[in-house]
Amino acid sequence: MNRFKTLLLMVLSIALISGCHSKKEKMNKELLNFIKQYDSVIVPLYKQANLASWNASVSGKPEDFKKAEELNLQIVKFYADKKKLSALEEIKVSGMITDSLLARQLDVLYREFIMAKADTAKLNAVVRMETSIEQKYGNFRTEYKGKKLTDNDVEQILSTSKDVNEEKDVWIAQKQIGPVVADDIRKLAKMRNAVAKDLGFKNFHEMTLILEEEDPKVISNLFDQLDSLTRDSFKEAKGEIDDYFVKYYNLKSKDELMPWNYQNRFFQEAPKIYAVDLDKYYKDKNLEKLTLNYYNGIGLPVDDVMKNSDLYEKPGKNQHAFETDIDRLGDVRVLCNLKPNASWMNTMLHEFGHSIYSKNVDPKLPFDLRVEANTFTTEAIAMMFGRFASNPQWLKDNVGISEEEKMKIADNCFKTLRLDQLVFSRWAQVMYRFEKGMYENPDQDLNKLWWNLVEKYQLLKRPEGRNEPDWATKIHVALYPCYYHNYLMGELLASQLYYYIVKNVIKSDDYRFQSFAGNKAVGEFLKDKVFMPGMRYYWDDMIQKATGEKLTPKYYAKQFVK
Repeated sequence: MNRFKTLLLMVLSIALISGCHSKKEKMNKELLNFIKQYDSVIVPLYKQANLASWNASVSGKPEDFKKAEELNLQIVKFYADKKKLSALEEIKVSGMITDSLLARQLDVLYREFIMAKADTAKLNAVVRMETSIEQKYGNFRTEYKGKKLTDNDVEQILSTSKDVNEEKDVWIAQKQIGPVVADDIRKLAKMRNAVAKDLGFKNFHEMTLILEEEDPKVISNLFDQLDSLTRDSFKEAKGEIDDYFVKYYNLKSKDELMPWNYQNRFFQEAPKIYAVDLDKYYKDKNLEKLTLNYYNGIGLPVDDVMKNSDLYEKPGKNQHAFETDIDRLGDVRVLCNLKPNASWMNTMLHEFGHSIYSKNVDPKLPFDLRVEANTFTTEAIAMMFGRFASNPQWLKDNVGISEEEKMKIADNCFKTLRLDQLVFSRWAQVMYRFEKGMYENPDQDLNKLWWNLVEKYQLLKRPEGRNEPDWATKIHVALYPCYYHNYLMGELLASQLYYYIVKNVIKSDDYRFQSFAGNKAVGEFLKDKVFMPGMRYYWDDMIQKATGEKLTPKYYAKQFVK
């Protein structure tokens, strides 16, 4: 009898194993077929849409924006296919995908197709509204004394004028884009929220973070931690800034200082209060050549990216700067509006930092994993390299200043970089908390919310009686939503990578005077440990594999706060 039971159990076990194996094969086959069909449609469509968006950003022409809109609507339609989502759900729920690469693909694909739970008409309406708003931003130029000013012109006046009335007038004139787009942005926020609720999320802000594999509670806790970490240091630095500007403008007291007196539109960059003029080192330099030579020197050439990029001002052209990966197979481009100064040198190193990440992701990876591990990980690379524009060692190694000049400006260079980090960290608090609040309640007084946050985190004075949608003058709120927290997370990782590279790749204990110039081992490390894996791993796993630790603010604090 016992032998019979044993034999029966063996037969049943074999049958069960055979059945599971059969189902596993079926699920794997279905997923592979899904991916094959998916790639056949989305790969060419992705490229066409990116090219159209690129052309629209460069030209500003309505017909180019229309083409980009039509292609983006096709992408929305593709991802809104409920049958495709249902097929993915069946495979995911089965739990039969055990191959790590296929399982990762399934996870990424499912998050992309989850939009199918939303009303397609709502998704299309969002795309059309975004395109309309983008055109308004792209074609806006500040009008002052009968002239149309570019953003570069505005920044030049704000950063160099000693006439407080001129600064005020230019600042207010630039803010005129706010009323042009504010109502549309508020409507867009509600439309995005409607889509998010269709998908089961509280609002668009929560949805965006979760679909980017970021836990909203973790991010909020991190921002609270960074607020506490930087608050006192920033307050001290802000006092130093105010003391400087009281003398600079010959004012009676700090109470007279207003938001237009801090040398840029949003007080998102540190004003130039230290005795070092970084712009003079770049005014006669070719920023393209400096960028090319530097990245080539660390073994991460960008000649092809430079060739395909658009780097100078044009009528109707997007006035900002960005990098775009057209096809995930090497066609990477940068848009800038260059002027020969330190700020644009930073931007060139920043945007081409993005590009070395995009172009060095393993081309053998599946299409959906052939991207950066996370938005903020590519920001980290961009920021780490962008910081070098104000680094005295980088200036010596790449621009050609002398050792004597390097040491002469070193202290003020490091003070400038530290101040820039403190100022930016507080600005990022405003952006993160404003967008979080806006999506939680788009009907609230957003003008009041904006200035409450500016006063609290940036310690700027609200202009008396001003009730204008100044929040809408920041293009990210409309077109790059719920993104700004990634910049600050990127700064944390930039410091973490920097410290790791100096100690373990360069093998130095000098964390102060480093530029990485000419060191191909740095390029090899970044390519192998950060770029090549793409999205193969969850972002914190990639960071741990690369640096031996999960993401931590301790190196940022060590570098800029303590």
